[in-house]
Amino acid sequence: MSSSVSALKAIQVLDSRGNPTLAVRVLLSDGSIGEAMVPSGASTGELEAVELRDADKSKFGGKGVNKAVTNVNTTIARAVIGKDATCQSEIDKFLCALDGSSNKSNLGANAILGVSLAIAHAAARAKGLELYDYIGKGSGTRLPVPLVNVINGGAHANNDLDVQEFMIVPHGAPSFSEAIRFAAETFHVLGKLLSSDGYDTSVGDEGGYAPRFESLEIAFDYLLRAIEKAGYKPGIDISLALDVAASELVGEPHGDRESLWYNFSFLGKQKSYASDLVSLYEKWLDSYPIVSIEDGLGEGDWRGWEELTKRLGSRVQLVGDDLFVTNPQLVMRGIESRVANSVLIKLNQIGTLTETLEAIECSRRGGYTSVVSHRSGETSDTTISDLAVGANTGQIKTGSMCRGERTAKYNRLLWIEDQLGARASYRDPFSSR
Repeated sequence: MSSSVSALKAIQVLDSRGNPTLAVRVLLSDGSIGEAMVPSGASTGELEAVELRDADKSKFGGKGVNKAVTNVNTTIARAVIGKDATCQSEIDKFLCALDGSSNKSNLGANAILGVSLAIAHAAARAKGLELYDYIGKGSGTRLPVPLVNVINGGAHANNDLDVQEFMIVPHGAPSFSEAIRFAAETFHVLGKLLSSDGYDTSVGDEGGYAPRFESLEIAFDYLLRAIEKAGYKPGIDISLALDVAASELVGEPHGDRESLWYNFSFLGKQKSYASDLVSLYEKWLDSYPIVSIEDGLGEGDWRGWEELTKRLGSRVQLVGDDLFVTNPQLVMRGIESRVANSVLIKLNQIGTLTETLEAIECSRRGGYTSVVSHRSGETSDTTISDLAVGANTGQIKTGSMCRGERTAKYNRLLWIEDQLGARASYRDPFSSR
């Protein structure tokens, strides 16, 4: 068959933090080539699929991925060569069975994902399709609203901000290209404001500024000032979004899961509980144009998430990242428990394209929104741009308006918008709230 896999090769390359990751290349019998690189996260959920590392401290501090590379070039290659690349679901299920574990720990989720995505790219080329058209079977036409990380904190920056990401959301723009303009102009104005007031304008892992603010409210103030000075209206043209990454703030020892506490320094308490954080977010919603809060509570705090959703779910998008880890089963649990109302989608949390699409469809059936996301350790790979359009998720997170591994995703989306032409749509997912 012309679309069968004839060769498969992985090598070790570097991600945006200079740490090793995988690049995979697939060659089909018709000459079509597919390539993919695998990202890596810094703030990771306990239930994510396992990223296989070498643990050899003499090389890359133990972060090498030669074991995963070897698994691609031997076990996986022998098993996949000859298979029809256009049968994505069958191949992905086969890869999961080949691994044999519940969390892809034997072959490595990074090895499996690299192969899954490279095969998808090759199959799309074999059919003469753009990846978004291949993924969406021609129905992918919605450009995503970007949640643009402009101030970094938490595990993504060397400062004392509890909140990991402060984002601007240009949901009032008339098109994706205009949304990028809104965000870029605001980002540069923010940098000038910070610089003029003596704050450091170096950037964190995801390209956002990483100033040493004295309080979180100062961050909100600068964001609103930047939006207005750039010529836009807060809450109408551009709103705010947060990734609290609260799992990183859970106190140690964790103790009883029913009584988790948080080390949230902004509250000025030795121990803060879910109700304290929910009240804080409620206060912020009353004061600032916030449309989305991601990981407002820890991944194990399901009781707290129930309270969070009950009190604030009708007012704001509540995104589960560590809570759901792109796992369809956990997404179903959230829907049945009425926990959160949105799911963050990260390919490497689950390990195959098929399972990722299942998580998106599960979210959609449950009435939840989906936000396709990058990782803090990124590459120049732009698969998530095509995924967001192909699956019509309507939202994407891929970092700030600088750093090449972030802007590569935006630039790919600009090309997709151009290719779609009159078919392209850009809609405000927050207008009904």
